[in-house]
Amino acid sequence: MQEFTINEMFKNSVQKYASKAALSSKIDGSYQDISYDELDNRVKYFCLGLIELGLRKGDRVALLSENRPEWAISDLAILAAGGVNVPMFWTLTPAQVEYILRDSAAKIICVSNKGQLQKVEAFRANVSSLERVITFDAIDSKADDSVVTFEDVCELGKKVDDGDRVCQEVNDSIAPSDFATLIYTSGTTGDPKGVVLTHSNLMSNAQTCTEILGVTHEDVFLSFLPLSHVFERMAGHYLPLACGSTVAYAESPFTVAKNMQEVRPTVMASVPRLYETMHERILRSVREGSSLRQKIFHWSIGVGEKVSQAIQKKSKPSAILSMKAKLADKLVLNKIKAATGGRLRFFVAGGAALPKSLAEFFHAAGLIILEGYGLTETSPVISVNRPDKWRFGTVGPPIPGVEVKIAEDGEILSRGPHIMKGYFNKPEDTAEVIDSEGWFHTGDIGLIDEDGFLKITDRKKNIIVLSNGKNVAPQPIESQLVQSPYVSQVMLVGDKRKSIAALIVPNFDALKGYAKEQKIDAEDISTLVETKEIRQFIRQEVNRLLVDFADFERVKMFTLLDQEFTQENDEMTPTLKLKRRVILERYKDRIEKMYG
Repeated sequence: MQEFTINEMFKNSVQKYASKAALSSKIDGSYQDISYDELDNRVKYFCLGLIELGLRKGDRVALLSENRPEWAISDLAILAAGGVNVPMFWTLTPAQVEYILRDSAAKIICVSNKGQLQKVEAFRANVSSLERVITFDAIDSKADDSVVTFEDVCELGKKVDDGDRVCQEVNDSIAPSDFATLIYTSGTTGDPKGVVLTHSNLMSNAQTCTEILGVTHEDVFLSFLPLSHVFERMAGHYLPLACGSTVAYAESPFTVAKNMQEVRPTVMASVPRLYETMHERILRSVREGSSLRQKIFHWSIGVGEKVSQAIQKKSKPSAILSMKAKLADKLVLNKIKAATGGRLRFFVAGGAALPKSLAEFFHAAGLIILEGYGLTETSPVISVNRPDKWRFGTVGPPIPGVEVKIAEDGEILSRGPHIMKGYFNKPEDTAEVIDSEGWFHTGDIGLIDEDGFLKITDRKKNIIVLSNGKNVAPQPIESQLVQSPYVSQVMLVGDKRKSIAALIVPNFDALKGYAKEQKIDAEDISTLVETKEIRQFIRQEVNRLLVDFADFERVKMFTLLDQEFTQENDEMTPTLKLKRRVILERYKDRIEKMYG
């Protein structure tokens, strides 16, 4: 595979798709496009402006912003100037932002708005490397000439004499092996580490995934996951730009359903939580309907399941089943597909485990979710299911050019052009995860089936060891429990204990509906989760869902919580993974009470 830089990839797309829409965002109530040509010009001027501000090859530029066109422009311009992009989640606290800026020795930071600027101003004097702050929104900064706006930087770039020659000279000095980005891991334990990825790391992933997923210039992506996360950076930024697709930005994570209707995407990437929410919304709507409507829905899904099973067996549905499928489509399934905009080719899932039953449900409805697997350290894709080669319950076969093997203890190891250069300024930490033969130790436990599909069973560090020596992988059990329409979130506990227990966050709306049906009186959620009837009902759900698990894997005790695990409470990472140590500490009294 030929190695090339992100800059070369982008220039190639501009030449091929000059007048085609590259980016689209909501402005004054409607989506407005930016063509590849226009995007190229904006990138050029911002790049030249950065150079005029003193940016040199290898300098770090931090990005603290929500998803918006300026994020994409800044990223491409930083790389075009030979800089290294240091992206950050917009939800980070001032202390977290300060740590990353100090550790990366960032020279410039781009922030989206006044709120993000205030975070930086709170500690700016403590970061000696930081010379400039660039704001995407127009902000009055007359009192501080080191704070400039995005438009000011572009205007500065427009004044550069012979700008095309300057850009070309810088571009010629950049090699595929040069650093492109420094991504700080979400830090579920301890301080985050900066993962160094090169142009070649990212482009090897983008090129391969474009080919195996069959993405083309006719595709439209809806982007809503944070671009600061490597999953969206690849799946919703570099990959679509590499093949001339259009990327439309959702207004916020809370408007995705509406934006799908407006954008009508053909491809969309998300963490499993979006698909869980869609599933819950569909089932809630069915429960609120008449008994006849409920029967029609379940009959239609049942027909869809039979069609799905036939497809998975690579057999053709019978004539009778095909007739039923057409009726099921007309009555129910087409409405589910219409909710995504009506032209979706496939979803992609990553960032966390996708419950198999969820993938099966959506396929029965005529929508396929292609689950993949990877880490920040692997650029990120190691494996992914394909539109023409998939298996539910797995994360697909390894992508071409990527090696995968299973160590003796079950850990997944990977080697290839996607593996990071290392952790920034942390050679000892790098040596702990990349061995002398170049194998990256993922920390995940898994297996490869007879057909080459990779299956993740758990995180190595998350394994619960009971006092009797039995090992319990929490992920499959937690994934099974959230299949109940009455369960929203679950975290298993039990390390060094005699049995497994769980902290369960109910689906509050569904639970209130059940309580109303059963005439269970409760003033509020806090009271409801403590009632005997509700606890008995959730116990029945737990027992029903875990019937196929070994006795030592079953939840013997549980506590129902009256509030969700959230990022705001520091219980989840920005990619919606549970911060298990934080939760264990926060609920230690409740846990001790269960075991006491």
